[in-house]
Amino acid sequence: MAKIDKDLKRLQRLETGVQSLSRQLVPVGIAVVFLAMIGVAAGTLSGVHTGWALFVAASIIGGYMALNIGANDVANNMSPAVGSRVLTITTAVIAAAIFEAAGAIIAGGEVVSTVASGIINPAMMPSSQIFAYAMMSALLAAALWINLATWLGAPVSTTHSIVGAVLGAGIVVAGFEAADWSVIARIVASWVISPVTGGLIAAGFLFYIDRTILERKNKLEAARFQVPILVGIMAGTFSTYLILKGLARIMPTPLEMAILAGVAIGVASWFLVRPFVARRLEGKENRKASVGELFTIPVICGACLLSFAHGSNDVANAIGPLAAIYVAITDGVTGGPAPLPTWILVIGALGISLGLLLFGPKLIRTVGSKITKLNRVRAYCVTLSAGITVIIASTLGMPVSSTHVAIGALFGVGFLREGIANNGKSKKKSKDTDAKRKTRYLVRRGHVVTIVSAWIITVPATGLLSAAIAFTMTVLF
Repeated sequence: MAKIDKDLKRLQRLETGVQSLSRQLVPVGIAVVFLAMIGVAAGTLSGVHTGWALFVAASIIGGYMALNIGANDVANNMSPAVGSRVLTITTAVIAAAIFEAAGAIIAGGEVVSTVASGIINPAMMPSSQIFAYAMMSALLAAALWINLATWLGAPVSTTHSIVGAVLGAGIVVAGFEAADWSVIARIVASWVISPVTGGLIAAGFLFYIDRTILERKNKLEAARFQVPILVGIMAGTFSTYLILKGLARIMPTPLEMAILAGVAIGVASWFLVRPFVARRLEGKENRKASVGELFTIPVICGACLLSFAHGSNDVANAIGPLAAIYVAITDGVTGGPAPLPTWILVIGALGISLGLLLFGPKLIRTVGSKITKLNRVRAYCVTLSAGITVIIASTLGMPVSSTHVAIGALFGVGFLREGIANNGKSKKKSKDTDAKRKTRYLVRRGHVVTIVSAWIITVPATGLLSAAIAFTMTVLF
């Protein structure tokens, strides 16, 4: 009888393992079918004759890159809303998929400038075919790296991934002199500037809210005055952000005009929100949770707008190199603007959304809840910081990674909480001196090390991988 029980338990464990493996393979199967459909679409709709097989292969790799962007990069936009329990993981994924696709299709533009032209000099390429091989190698290398990072649970910059990959492939086929090292230097500088700026801004807003609302004796009265101002700042910031980053290709606007429009919308929002906040506070208890509820809608709106702007911009990381390949094959031109058929833009949009739906929840949970604990006020600070930092970077002409900004903002919020908690504890009188010296850690150090390490090696890793692929392709073909 005991032997039968053991056999049944083994069979049960085997059945559980098979079910778990099946659940893991279903998303992979759907992704494979999607890539196969891209291959069919590229083969039948492209109109490419010379280099047909190369373009079909590049289209499939571009779709693979889009899937990985959705799986990794989009987590930054929705994680604050999920971590603060404003949205469930399912709702957040669906909302992000819709807004990412809308941003890519509506504001992605009919003309995508190639990623290559700002990093390497296309005129120094030996031929248009070699240039196409280099861009194809860059796409594959960046996609493989992002896939590995997603599997490890590390949010990395998809923009920096493609930059490193294009650099590596370009150097192999055209030499070191083909690279624009001033652009690379600015990108390297942004590794530090982006997260530090995001962290300082997020911590600054949290400190302000803590001192002007949450620590006041009459929190409701303080919120009645301060929250409309904070909502106005967010509305103005995201209006400017959306004009600059989300609608740049269909409505090009000078920075000064975008900022003025944002200020006007911010003031109008402050005026309109005041009576709404006053009504929401009627009958509420004088505690922090009542204040936090006022930030629910701003956090949701901010996350959706970040997703829209991200889709409109980062779709180019998937189809930018594909655009370069398309124009190189069809016109024999390297590095010029590449007018793409709408179906290719749709591939990028659908790939990002599908990658998010199939593989995004893992990174959303990591970013939203495993770095530091979020509530609605902290989520507001993180989301607002992302918009402000991108505007500052645009003003200074500094390349910025939305991943680095968002993670930096989370670190900023977490470390500020640590500082406040430990400073407050050190001031308390206690006979137990050991208890006074014990430090509370509110940011998980293990995730900090993993994420920062991934940031540091992203450009060299994708560069070396891309260089190896490009060298192999030029030798074999």
